[in-house]
This record gives sequence, structure tokens and C-alpha cells, in this order.
Amino acid sequence: MAKSPLDRLASLGEEVLGKAQQNPAAHRLLQGAMQLKDRVDDLSKRVRGLEQMEKIEYAARKKPPPSGAKKTTAAKKKTSSPKS
Repeated sequence: MAKSPLDRLASLGEEVLGKAQQNPAAHRLLQGAMQLKDRVDDLSKRVRGLEQMEKIEYAARKKPPPSGAKKTTAAKKKTSSPKS
């Protein structure tokens, strides 16, 4: 049975990675690339956490004052005006 082009590409990639691990310079390069990927993943998780904190902080700043304070101010204005 003939292999599909995707199967051949996958086996070729595995072969190249196997040979690269035997070469010390290529092995160090692959290790560095994997460490870089891990560091970028960690950094993106931290940035997402900071974005969430900023959203919460922004929402807290935009909250209107408690509704009870508005009603008492309006009630005082109504009672202070004389009616004839």
C-alpha cells in the first residue's frame, strides 16, 4: 500500500528530528527553542492574568456611587423648597 504525502512528510520529519538530536549543535538549538516556547507560554499566562486584574480595577473605578446616596440628596432638595 502506498503512503500518502502526509504520511511521508511525517516520517521524514521524525527522521530529521532523530538526526538533529544526534548532532550536538542542533540538539542545543532544539532545546533552546523548546525553552523559549515554554517561557513564552508562561509570559502569556501572566499577561492574561494582568489583563483580568486591569478589567476588574477598571470596573471598580466605573461603579456608580451607592443608590441610597442619590435618593437622600434628591429628597433633601425636595423638602427644602417651600410650597405655597
